[in-house]
Amino acid sequence: MNPYNAYAQHTAAAQVRPDTNAFFRKVYAYMAGGLFATGVTAMAVASSESLVNMILQNRILFYALLIVEFIMVLAFSKVVEKLSTPAAAAFFFAYAVLNGVTMSIIFMVYTASSIASTFFVTAGTFGALSVYGYATKRDLTGVGNVAIMGLIGLVIASIVNIFLNSPMMYWLTTFVGVIVFTALTAYDTQKLKQFALSSGADQQSKVALQGALMLYLDFINLFLYLLRLFGRRR
Repeated sequence: MNPYNAYAQHTAAAQVRPDTNAFFRKVYAYMAGGLFATGVTAMAVASSESLVNMILQNRILFYALLIVEFIMVLAFSKVVEKLSTPAAAAFFFAYAVLNGVTMSIIFMVYTASSIASTFFVTAGTFGALSVYGYATKRDLTGVGNVAIMGLIGLVIASIVNIFLNSPMMYWLTTFVGVIVFTALTAYDTQKLKQFALSSGADQQSKVALQGALMLYLDFINLFLYLLRLFGRRR
């Protein structure tokens, strides 16, 4: 075996091997941008009395916005494949802005200081779990599967409680929600690392957008459930 050929093959393999650090920088950059867009939109809407009244006094509009958000999340992975990277990024940020509109109501329910403190608690928790998911050698597939089943049960219980309005179920779903999204944060990060290693360099921008949405949703939901626990109501 020619040692030079072996060295050349090793060097070529190293050059085509995906850079997971660069991939995750893209993921977190998109995610941070989405969170920023959501936060700015939520504060802007909350500061407008006319917009707040329009959302709070028109339940049909509010639920219609939620349904549109849900459809956008479901359609995102298919839409990304067909769009250019800038167009896919615009779709992601459009969703983040729309989510900011619906999330503006939390400023009507909770004090600004408790929202800010809960955000920092969420950021610290999310960061630690994401680092764990990235660094651990343990396979988190089992944890992820249990968390996904818990998420399905959480959605069903939350819908049922809209009609029951049970305080006990409210707090039960709150604690379960925190557990589910802490587990999903670590699991999704590990899954994204695997995606980064298996995707080509030309695909990584779009995969990074999909990953950003995944982690964005984990962060937002974890924040909302922690806000139930730590938020001070007006």
